[in-house]
Order: sequence, then structure tokens, then C-alpha cells
Amino acid sequence: MQDRFKQQAEHLVQQMDILEMFSQLRHDSPAIPRLGIPAYNWWNEGLHGSARSGTATVFPQAIGLASLFDPDFLHAVATVISTEQRARYNISSLLDDRDIYKGLSIWSPNVNIFRDPRWGRGQETYGEDPYLTTRLAVAFITGLQGEGEILKTASCVKHLIAHSGPEPERHGFNAMVTKKDLSETYQVAFEAAVKEAKVDAVMGAYSAINGEPCCGSKTLIEGLLRESWGFSGMYISDCWAIKDFHLSHKVTSNAEESVALALNAGCDLNCGCEYKVLEQAYNSGLISYERIVEATVRVVTTRCRLGLFAKETPFDSLGVEDIDSEEHALLAYEASCRSLVLLKNENLLPLEASDLSSIAIIGPNANSRPALWGNYHGTASRYVTVLEGVRSVVGAKVKVRYSEGCSLVKPSVERLGREGDRLSEAVAFAQASDVTVLCLGLDESVEGEMHDDGNGGWAGDKSDLRLPLPQRKLLEAVASTGKPIILILLSGGSLDPEIERFSNVRALIQGWYPGQEGGLALARLIFGHFSPSGRLPVTFYRATAELPPFTDYSMHSRTYRYCNEEDVLYPFGFGLSYTCFAYSDAHAFVDEEGMVQLSCIVQNRGKRAGREVVQLYCKTEDANFPLHPVLCGTKDRFLEPEERESLHFVLPPSLFCVIGEDGQKQDKPGSWQLFVGGSQPDTKSFALGGAKGVVCTITRT
Repeated sequence: MQDRFKQQAEHLVQQMDILEMFSQLRHDSPAIPRLGIPAYNWWNEGLHGSARSGTATVFPQAIGLASLFDPDFLHAVATVISTEQRARYNISSLLDDRDIYKGLSIWSPNVNIFRDPRWGRGQETYGEDPYLTTRLAVAFITGLQGEGEILKTASCVKHLIAHSGPEPERHGFNAMVTKKDLSETYQVAFEAAVKEAKVDAVMGAYSAINGEPCCGSKTLIEGLLRESWGFSGMYISDCWAIKDFHLSHKVTSNAEESVALALNAGCDLNCGCEYKVLEQAYNSGLISYERIVEATVRVVTTRCRLGLFAKETPFDSLGVEDIDSEEHALLAYEASCRSLVLLKNENLLPLEASDLSSIAIIGPNANSRPALWGNYHGTASRYVTVLEGVRSVVGAKVKVRYSEGCSLVKPSVERLGREGDRLSEAVAFAQASDVTVLCLGLDESVEGEMHDDGNGGWAGDKSDLRLPLPQRKLLEAVASTGKPIILILLSGGSLDPEIERFSNVRALIQGWYPGQEGGLALARLIFGHFSPSGRLPVTFYRATAELPPFTDYSMHSRTYRYCNEEDVLYPFGFGLSYTCFAYSDAHAFVDEEGMVQLSCIVQNRGKRAGREVVQLYCKTEDANFPLHPVLCGTKDRFLEPEERESLHFVLPPSLFCVIGEDGQKQDKPGSWQLFVGGSQPDTKSFALGGAKGVVCTITRT
């Protein structure tokens, strides 16, 4: 079927002159009226909702969606995103609006590994684990692209390949990565995106890897991507990355040499304006006619696969009614509920509204809309902050007192106010209330992508894992009242609120950037309308942890697979519930085809209904295997009190391998341990309240 679209593209490209071909290799491709080709802007985002183009359903940020550990649910989310984006395209095209962010090529998902907790863009990823990232990426891509002959939208996976900060250095940074770390960690999700999900496009990173800029690397593009993995789609540069070749990486002398390096390496489409000098590079003999044709055919093939030159597509009926629908809002709300991770609960949650006369809602994120949406977001038609959510849940019978308490990062809330100008109010309101919900953390203005030509404002990385100073002072002041505190962190990654010295901080919830109605989800969680089920897709470290240098891309001491357990505050895979689950009757064997079959029983032993995120980890004794057991399977089950269910996992032989220093995958016969439970099989998770699972041993021959 792909050949038919390629033939259609070749027919169109044969009719173009060289200047017209050049024009189609930019993200803002102009119209070619004589061929009936309208203008098309390739740049479009859909990380957790149709983004930057107007009203859309805003789901929790990607890192929050990852905390569900549920590929099927993520597929449903991506299906909504593609529906809304196709509807947006239909509406805009009818009005001849060909602007940025209104096309059908979606530059998502971001499957870079969240290897360092300081990275500001880690919120865009699915966390630190290659297996989880891979399963979620495949589900998301197939949800975006659909299953029919015509692509619903065209997914672009990014950023090939080892790209996770530091943000300020990214335009000239050279990541030195071993073959083992590439094969075992950094490239796993990209390979599955190409081979399994059949992703339409791949975007390169700003940085270089082992001396080659990623958007001009024949090793990556032609060698790994096309020859090894069989990729036939488009390769896209990150935005204005090609000018980095001569300005920052210093591998070329000028713009003409840079565009030649990119195009000759296999970079087909340029986000930015560098390919405007393709004509000069061509006239100088730096690029060939054949390479220009090849790139143009790839680019136009995607437009053909999207049905942009067809008389009709299965998606032509999508329109206004398919954007921001009630059905989509309900899915987003469910995602918000399931993304929340309960990290601490000392006999406080859930609250009973009937037991309260008053409640204080305090903090810079308590009534903040930006704290709901994260970066790369759309515009919701409905927002519910934590303050608004609590008010809607408790009604008029409970007095709600609100104080901003402090600025997110500035010394004072008011420009002319003294430092700590809201502290006394926060203390007074906490003293006068039965319990305080303290909402701290970050938002996209201080955590995210660094400023560049495509992103407004400055965000970037975290300098450390502590709360900003004004928030630390607010926490200390409110805790001094002695009243019980429920602390909510809204952030894109690991923060250490350093609550060990405050005995009255009795509950801690990681809320991520929870989406358009995230405040309602948090309020209903606090008051027990549902039981929490989210799990951490990243390790939360202590603020005092001795992290490796940010610029060191070795996996040594990084992520749950290789970390020093003493540095861990809350482990990967951890999350508490209002009920309790137990595991039993585990059996495993290797079948005749080499597949590992594992079964067990999970039971809800508590008094509340709840969802359990079941995690399967494996471990073998081999010097090339990671330090700790690694995730190799997930399931989730919603169980009523005392309900039990049988689970069955089927694991392919490819999971029972080790990666040598040469980067080659080696089948590993012998003894393997399999751990099934609601968390990692580590002492820290158990000490924090995680239920112990069951263990099986298999022998592979």
C-alpha cells in the first residue's frame, strides 16, 4: 500500500522544477497552484492534546499519562488527539487557513529517556524506563495514525537519539554514548516506533552524538534508521537545528555547507529556514539533483498517505462537533484521576467532608491554570484548579479559605510588597482551619524547554531538586501551625519537598501537570471519591543525592535500573492506594516456542474498590544485566473489595537477553527470576507501604 502512495508522490515530483522541490523541503511549504498543491505547514504539536491551534481537550502532561502504565488507555488518548486535529485541519482548510499548528503531521511523541531528574523537558517523555516508554510510544503512535489505508494523522517520533539535556547547551552539546547504553537504553523506543508502530517520521535532536550532529549524521539516519531498521519515511530536523552545524557544533563553515551536510546525510524536511539556501548549495555542487528528488518524494509521500490529494477520505466528516466534546472531556478527566500518585498517607486521607468545618487551600499552584497544563498544550474551554475543585466537592457546608501564600519563584507576590508578603495570611488561614491543602511545585514558565525561536519565554532545567526558596519558606511557615497538611506537588518530574522534619505533613500527592480538570480530580481523590492508582514512571531522588554530572550520558548511577538506592526518595513504579492488594499462586514456565508463560492471582483485600497497576520485573545474574530488576510487563485491573482475578503474561524470548559492551543483544540462557507485584521488588518500596508481590524462577535453555 505504501508503494501506491510513493508512486503518486513520484508522479507529482516529476512535474516539479528544482525550485519547487526546494520549497517543499521546508516546514512552511508554499503552494504549487499549477499542480493543485496547496500550502502546507508541517509544524504541529500533539503531545497531550491538539496543541497551540485553539480550543482542544487538554489531557495530563505526557509524564502524567505515563504514570497510568496503561498502553491501551494511551492509545485512546491519542485517538482523541488525532480526531480533534483532523477536525481542526478540515475546518481550517475550508477557510483556506494553512497556518502553523493546523496540519495533520503531529510532532509527537517525545520518547527520549528521562535519565536526569533536572531535565526540564522530561515532562514531555514517558519516563526513565525503556520498556514502559516503548509500549506507551507504540500505543500513542498507532492511536495518532489509525489503522486504515489513509493516515488519520502522521506521527513524528522525537528526538533521535540521546537527547535529554542540559537545555542551555543543547545547540552545541556532544553526547558521548557507549554502544551498550545506546542499544540497552536510548534507542529502544525509537526502534519499536519504526519497526512496530510504523511511525511516519523521525525528528533529529539539536545535539550531537559521538561527534556527529544528530540532524546531519549518516551513522544515525542512513546507517541505523534506514539500513538497520528499514525506515522509509521522513527525517525531520529539529527547529533551526541545522544552523547549529556552523554556529555551535562548528562542523561546517557556513549555511550552504550546513544544509548540504543535512540533506546529504538524509535529513529530508527542515524545520526552520536554513533550507532556503538549498539553491545556492545546489549551484555550488554541494548537493545532487537525485538527493533533492529523493527527499521531495519522501515528503510528498506523507501528504499522499494523509489523503491530502484524494477526492475524499474517511475523516472528511470530522468538524466542529468533534473538538472539545463531552466524551473527550470525560476521557481527559479519567486520565487526570488515574495519573495522580499518592506517595505518603499517614492515616489522613481520604478526608470526610462531614468531619470538617473549614479547610485552607494554600500555595502558588492552588488556583493556577498554568499548573494544570504543562508545556506543548492546547487551550481548554474548561479549567478546574485545585481551589475550584475543592469548593465544588465540599459545597457550602465547609468553609474554604484560600491564600496564594507566595509567588512561584519570586520573593514577593506583589511587586512593591516585601519578601514573604503573603506568609502571614497563609499562617492565619491555616491556623483557623481544620486541615490545609498546600499546593506547591512548578509550571511551564520555570520548567521546560529553553527559550529559542519556537518557544516563548525562558524555562529550562532545574538547578536542583529542592522547591523554590519562597515555597520552602511557605511550607515551613504553614507547618509551624501544627495543623495537618496535605501537600500536592504539581511538576513535571522529581522534586524533594524535604518534609521529613514536618511531622504534620501527613499526605503527599504527586499531581504532575494534571490536565484541564486536574483540580477536580485532585479534590475528589482527597475526599475519597476514588482510590489512587498512579505509579511513578521516574525515580524521585533526595535533594541531597549525589547525581552524576548532567552532561554525563553514561547510565551508571542513573534511573532505577542502575541507581544508588540510598539516594532514592520514592522509587520508580511506586504509588499508594486507599485499599490493599495481595498476590498469590504464581506459576511460570517456558513453552516450546521459547515464550515465557506466567500466571498469578491478584486480589483486593481492602474495603474500597480500586485499580491496581500490576508490574512484572525480571532479573538474572550476569555482569551485562542492569544492577536491579527491570520492568518487562504491565497490566492494570479494577477490583471490588475481596474480588480476585487471574493474570496471565506471555513474554517473548527477546526480553530475556543482555546487552554486551559492543551493543549486541545476547540471548541469556539459565536461571531468571520474575517478580509480580504493585511496585518494584525493592526494600524501599516495601518500607514505604508497597505490598510485596510474588516471585517465580524459570530456567531457559
